[in-house]
Amino acid sequence: MARLDHALQEIAHMSRAEIQERWAKLTGRPVPRLSVAMLRLALGYEIQARAKGGLSRTTRQQLGGSGDVPPRAMPLAPGLRLVREWQGKVHVVTVDDAGAIHWNGQCWKSLSEVARTITGTRWSGPAFFGLKPRKAAA
Repeated sequence: MARLDHALQEIAHMSRAEIQERWAKLTGRPVPRLSVAMLRLALGYEIQARAKGGLSRTTRQQLGGSGDVPPRAMPLAPGLRLVREWQGKVHVVTVDDAGAIHWNGQCWKSLSEVARTITGTRWSGPAFFGLKPRKAAA
């Protein structure tokens, strides 16, 4: 904790060039085009995030989904019926009038939860059921 406090106090006395150098070394990313005051705050955040962990995924989504967090999916339309064949078996998912997802005689929280249960691996439900376009192979 004392190391973290010391590192944060050092930032207050750094020149722009020193802050930029520290940023590049710490993050490996280009230095943002910000005022010195904002660079100090950004560097301070990065140091703290590495020492104590960054924001949770949920918090990042609530703050607007910037950067590495994809936007939330649109709600599914009532009456929607999705059909997907997986390993020779046909799976049908329906959305009721309240927006609840039904598959295999049960109500599910999300399409991703259904897709994971069907495949046994982590899948994006919208991708598994063809609601998201596939990314082109590199």
